[in-house]
Amino acid sequence: MKITTIIGARPQFIKAATVSRAIAQQAQTGQQATPVEETIIHTGQHFDANMSEVFFQELDIPKPDYNLGIGGGSHGRNTGRMIEAIEDVLVREHPDWVLVYGDTDSTLAGALAAAKLHIPVAHVEAGLRSFNRIMPEEINRIVADQLSTLLFCPTRTAEENLGKEGFPHQLTAQTRQTVLNVGDVMYDAALYYGDRAQEKSRIMQPLALSPKAFVLATIHRAENTDNPERLQNIMTALNRIASEMPVVLPLHPRTKQKLVLADFSAVTFIDPLGYLDMVMLEKNARVIITDSGGVQKEAYFHGVPCVTVRDETEWVELVSAGVNYLAGGKKKNIVQAFQKMRDHVFDIENLYGNGSSARLIVEYLSSYSKAENLKQS
Repeated sequence: MKITTIIGARPQFIKAATVSRAIAQQAQTGQQATPVEETIIHTGQHFDANMSEVFFQELDIPKPDYNLGIGGGSHGRNTGRMIEAIEDVLVREHPDWVLVYGDTDSTLAGALAAAKLHIPVAHVEAGLRSFNRIMPEEINRIVADQLSTLLFCPTRTAEENLGKEGFPHQLTAQTRQTVLNVGDVMYDAALYYGDRAQEKSRIMQPLALSPKAFVLATIHRAENTDNPERLQNIMTALNRIASEMPVVLPLHPRTKQKLVLADFSAVTFIDPLGYLDMVMLEKNARVIITDSGGVQKEAYFHGVPCVTVRDETEWVELVSAGVNYLAGGKKKNIVQAFQKMRDHVFDIENLYGNGSSARLIVEYLSSYSKAENLKQS
C-alpha cells in the first residue's frame, strides 16, 4: 500500500511525525499484513528554516521526497500553485491514499488534487468547526472533509459535528465516506516528545526563565495579525501582563511584519523555535496565551492553563472543562483572563484518546485499502 503524505506547516510536521513513526513501528514488528510505503510531499508553506527544517531534524521525520518550495504568497496564489505541483507528484507516484492534516492551504490543495485524480483522501483532524467562515482555516477544513473518504476525528465533538452535517459512519458505494473517531495524534506527540524536550532542550537558561514564573504567548492567526486595532489591543495586553510576569513571544514571520517591536518593550521577543524548545517552554509556563489551535491543546496536555485570544475555538471541550479561557481581542478581557487563569490547577482527563491515535490511523488505512473500498462498495 502506498500513502502520500502532504504537509506544509509546523503543526502538520508534528502530526505527521506520529503517523510516520507508527508506520515504521508496525513494519518492524510485523504487525501489518500489508506493507506500507510512505511518500512525503512538503509544499513549503512554512519556508523559514526555524519553522520547517529544524522540525524534521528534531522529530525524526523522514526527509520529504518532494519539496515544492511554495510559500509566501496569498492564499489563492499559494493554493493554486500547490494543486498544480501536487497533481504532478500524485500522477507520478499513483498512491492508494493521500493523507492530509489539519486546516492549512496545503491541506486544501492536497485534498483537491487527490480528489480530481480519484485518489482516496484521508483527513486527520476531520470534523473541527469554529463556525466562523471568515477564517481561511474554516473553509479549508470544511472542503477537505467534503473531499475525504476516511475522516479521522480527534474528539467526540468533531465526530458529532460531522454527524450533524450528514457524514456517515459506514463506507458505502453511495457515500464513499466514513467517520472514525481515533483520538488526537497531538496527544501521541505530547506523550512521546515531552520527555525528550526535558532531556535535550536548553531554552530556559539563555532566556533566564524559572519554571512556572513566566507567560508563553504565540500570535499568528490572520484574524489577529491582519486587523491593526485587534493586534494593537492584544500586544498592549501582553505588554501590561509583562509588568507582572515575564512574557516570552516567539515571533511568527507574519506577526513580525506587522509590529513595531519597540512599542512593546516589556515583552521578550524571540525567533521561532524548534519543536523541543517550544515544548519545553509550554511545559514550564505559568499561563499560555495564544491564538493557535495546536498550542491550546498542548497547553492542556502539559497541564498549563490557557488564554485564547480568539472569539471562538474548535476545541470547545477545553473551554467547557474550564482549562481554556476565550478572551477575544480586547485588552481588558485578556488581562482579566490571565489574572483568572494564572493560579488555576487542573487534572488531565481523557478528552483526546489514549495516545494510540497514530497506530489506529495506520490500521484503518490498511484495512480500508483502495481495492477493498471498491469491493466493499
